[in-house]
Amino acid sequence: MKKIVQTAGRSALGEFAPEFAHYNDDVLFGENWNNTDIDIKTRCIITVVSLMSQGICDSSLKHHLQNAKNNGVTKKEIVAAITHTAFYAGWPKSWAVFNLAKEVWNENAPAVTEKEEYENSIFFPVGAPNDAYAKYFKGQSYLAPISKEQVFIANVTFEPKCRNNWHIHKAKKGGGQILVCVGGEGYYQEWGKPAVKMSAGDVVNIPVGVKHWHGAGKDKWFSHLAIEVPAEDGKTEWCEPVSDEDYENAVK
Repeated sequence: MKKIVQTAGRSALGEFAPEFAHYNDDVLFGENWNNTDIDIKTRCIITVVSLMSQGICDSSLKHHLQNAKNNGVTKKEIVAAITHTAFYAGWPKSWAVFNLAKEVWNENAPAVTEKEEYENSIFFPVGAPNDAYAKYFKGQSYLAPISKEQVFIANVTFEPKCRNNWHIHKAKKGGGQILVCVGGEGYYQEWGKPAVKMSAGDVVNIPVGVKHWHGAGKDKWFSHLAIEVPAEDGKTEWCEPVSDEDYENAVK
């Protein structure tokens, strides 16, 4: 079973309610949702029924309906589950849930792409194709500016196997970059050192003058916030691409 990773708690409430964020991300999803005593499909149905029973029919329920569909719950199965629950939880609630379920299991709607499915799993937007820097990447990347004032922050997303070239951040004073992984799984590697795996919540500090690259795993999307440390005469020196051999050795 694919491990479930959740960062919504820390993204939304990390500073305001860090203990709650910890329970949400690390205990509810990190431990309970990854418990294999109940299969993920059954767990999804139980969650939908529980929310319906409480009359919770907002975007959170729609998220769990979509999650149920993504984990193999069919339209026939969700209709049966909602109908059965209606007798015990109330008829009006079933109408509200059916309206949401019709949207999720809309067979006339275009299929959700891999990119859309991944974007729905992270807090920050994936953004537009990173065309301006495409020549410095192998594979498709995306860029979503988050902050353009004081400190520049962008969410950079890599499709599986995508990585940027070896490069060096330079500055007369200050400078460097901070990477904060916000979704998926990727790698960061400095010249002459083993690659470091990154998953949601991991942070890498990159000083000036260090040759490095970062990118996605072989079969995983990867997103990180790229935070530019204020610098005097700061610039990036782009070097050679990361060869397929070096990449394979780094992520194996």
